[in-house]
Amino acid sequence: MLRTTAILATAALGTALLGTPTAGTAASPPGADRATEPPRNATVVGHGGAVTSVDPNASRIGLKVLKNGGNAVDAAVATAAALGVTEPYSSGLGGGGYFVYYDADSGKVRTIDGRETAPAGITHDAFIDPDTGQPYPFTPDLVTSGVSVGVPGTPATWDTALDRWGSLSLREALKPAARLARNGFVVDDTFNLQTTENEERFQTFTPTKHLFLAHGVPAVGSTFKNPLLARTYDLVGEHGVDWLYDGPLAHEISQVVQHPPVSGDTDLPAPPGSMKPSDLRDYRAILQAPTHVGYRGYDVYGMAPSSSGGSTMGEALNILEQYDLGGMSTVDALHHYLEATALAFADRGKYVGDPAYVDVPLHALLDDTFAKERACNIDPATAAPKPVAPGDVTSYDGVCPESTTAADPTADTEGLSTTHLTTADRWGNVVSYTLTIEQTGGSGIAVPHRGFLLNNELTDFTAVYDPADPNRIEPGKRPRSSMSPTIVLQDGSPAIALGSPGGSTIITTVLQVLVNRLDLGMSLPDAVAAPRASQRNTASVTAEQAFIDEYGAALEAYGHTFTAAGAPGTSAAEIGAVTGIEFGPHGKMTAVAEPTRRGGGDAEVVNPR
Repeated sequence: MLRTTAILATAALGTALLGTPTAGTAASPPGADRATEPPRNATVVGHGGAVTSVDPNASRIGLKVLKNGGNAVDAAVATAAALGVTEPYSSGLGGGGYFVYYDADSGKVRTIDGRETAPAGITHDAFIDPDTGQPYPFTPDLVTSGVSVGVPGTPATWDTALDRWGSLSLREALKPAARLARNGFVVDDTFNLQTTENEERFQTFTPTKHLFLAHGVPAVGSTFKNPLLARTYDLVGEHGVDWLYDGPLAHEISQVVQHPPVSGDTDLPAPPGSMKPSDLRDYRAILQAPTHVGYRGYDVYGMAPSSSGGSTMGEALNILEQYDLGGMSTVDALHHYLEATALAFADRGKYVGDPAYVDVPLHALLDDTFAKERACNIDPATAAPKPVAPGDVTSYDGVCPESTTAADPTADTEGLSTTHLTTADRWGNVVSYTLTIEQTGGSGIAVPHRGFLLNNELTDFTAVYDPADPNRIEPGKRPRSSMSPTIVLQDGSPAIALGSPGGSTIITTVLQVLVNRLDLGMSLPDAVAAPRASQRNTASVTAEQAFIDEYGAALEAYGHTFTAAGAPGTSAAEIGAVTGIEFGPHGKMTAVAEPTRRGGGDAEVVNPR
């Protein structure tokens, strides 16, 4: 059944059949049946269609779909399913995401909100340890639990996208990924590192231990196979997504959430969740209009709430448009970028949540007059003390207020591990799609015999319930996200499509790439490769060490302070992993992936120049 609630339109298909699970072995021992890793391309120029993701196996699966006559939506779903194989700690059937689509025939941008939802039985004190009366420690205790798991939205997103705009059936779109899962892929440094970083959490649950640690941490260069996931893809393709949402798999997911299958090998508490089969049965992906702002002659489209990506990035762009960044030095422009994001994040924290539960003042947040008034808070020579206060969306006229007040800091608990892909086809259709299971490794809970992990997305809610908080926890609610899949048009045609993983740094990453490209004159490959910094209304700016080395001293003269994103050699040391496509004249496409972050991504075009 097509699992969609439409704001712009509605649809439904018939009831799907049921399937029977099979058992299997998750991983091959090191050195057994070695697969071959395709080469990685950071930038490719050509025409006829393009796919770019963090993984060469996934990108080439999407490319083959395009070469065989599929469109951008078909390629996006096939690529996403493949990422569920090779990037299982960042995405997959157990997660959710946001899908932005440009339709060449209509010239319109549409989106799918495939965010996970809280179970109907969740309580306001779900994150409070009943033994202590205090919130569970965030990581690993709360993250590694059934209570952190939201109802998955990714399968419904794939089904909805294909039904609305695709040319392939779900079964056809999943076949290449199922084949990849059976044949296996080469373990790279990133997969090995992420498994190592999550070894204790994965040891906590019996099915996860068997799936990812059957022979210890998979060695770099070995082949990792997942026949259980291959079989799951086959069954979803054969019987439809209702086999997952209203069939045997719904019962299996709810059972494992309510009764996490702890192994006894660790002392992590793994508190249970309340998810029931009815929560999965009632889930719907939402078709909705995008956010839209104009920026220096471009039209920038993104995700509306429940994501805060489109509203926060859009507000920051509106603020920055009050200044001639291109006429400034790079350091001056970066100062304005950091200050604008702090202001936009202040408003995000005050006003943005799931619009089904919160009255989000989206029009005001994206109003140029509101942005003009917010821009008054930027001193061109001095960084404002952080955190800054939110603006007043009920009363603004673009005139600078006499004074501002400081604000209380807010905790950021969004996970950094997500993935993004971008596709385009020969007909001019474009997809920008960000999907996730939240933390690296999600909740740590693998569904027995099914080959995939469940998300920990509910930890994106504010941990302690506050009735005034737009991101407070509520039954059925979607937690606020920062995912920012973005499509930029110029004169009605695609100019750039891009996105990134990275938790709340997603917003600043996508924004910084756009500033680099549109204001500072970098090429898109250089804009993606440039070192990053993220100011999210915090006392210190989180930055990659390369950014601190290059710009830290100059920006400290403005009053900015910096904290390195993470320890060298860890996955947290990098900010984001962008993929994007730039569109030129005569069908030219420049597909771009990270040259080094996350081990380097892979960009492909149908007909390379």
